[in-house]
Amino acid sequence: MSLTSAATLATLDRTGPRRITDLAAVEGVTQPAMTALVRVMEESGLVERRGDASDKRVTLVCLTEAGASYVRRRRQAGVHAFERLIGELTGDEVEALVGALPALKHLAELESQDREGPKQ
Repeated sequence: MSLTSAATLATLDRTGPRRITDLAAVEGVTQPAMTALVRVMEESGLVERRGDASDKRVTLVCLTEAGASYVRRRRQAGVHAFERLIGELTGDEVEALVGALPALKHLAELESQDREGPKQ
């Protein structure tokens, strides 16, 4: 799976159903590229398109249970990888990481806000 596909699934998991144009903007790709990507993920059973109840002209891309499961498995694999790697650090290195956690959390929040775009 491409990084853009994985990032798009993670975005849908984090923010809920989105328009293709919104997904394209968040992921930094063109609308035609996102349309093609969504089509492939739809054929793989990871996403589905649904109508927007508030605007019948709009189609939203939604995670399927298989897509949500894929995102959970990827996140869990990342957690296990970090657990293993942190286990190889010295006590001083672990302390340094713990001290850096507030700044790292803030960076993650900033990145998430940046990926989601301006608030409406």
